[in-house]
Amino acid sequence: MLRERGLRLTPQRQLILEAVHELGHATPERIHQTVRERAAGVNITTVYRTLELLEDLSLVSHTHLSHGSPTYHPAGEDQHVHLVCRTCGSVDEVDPSIMEPVTARLLEERNFRVDVGHVSLFGVCGDCKEPS
Repeated sequence: MLRERGLRLTPQRQLILEAVHELGHATPERIHQTVRERAAGVNITTVYRTLELLEDLSLVSHTHLSHGSPTYHPAGEDQHVHLVCRTCGSVDEVDPSIMEPVTARLLEERNFRVDVGHVSLFGVCGDCKEPS
């Protein structure tokens, strides 16, 4: 895909794409940390620019799982809704069909189409939930 656009698959681009696939959901900082374990010369600016390019090429996508940096994951995965635990920080995924009542209502009442791939729900996971 890179070559089709007249771009090269540089070692840095390949390492960053591999790190996204390896980590699943990761911030640019975490991706940078993983890449630096293999190639110490790759700086954070290169990671951000490469992630932007890879997203433009539909090879990765991002979502916001906190107030900080976006979290990147491989594109082409089935869309999913992110469940983020505010206590332990774990990220789980559920099928987007769980959002159908909400998305249908928003479309009907507001003519608003939800991009379910960017939906993140925050709460407390079962492992962290206090006993009732």
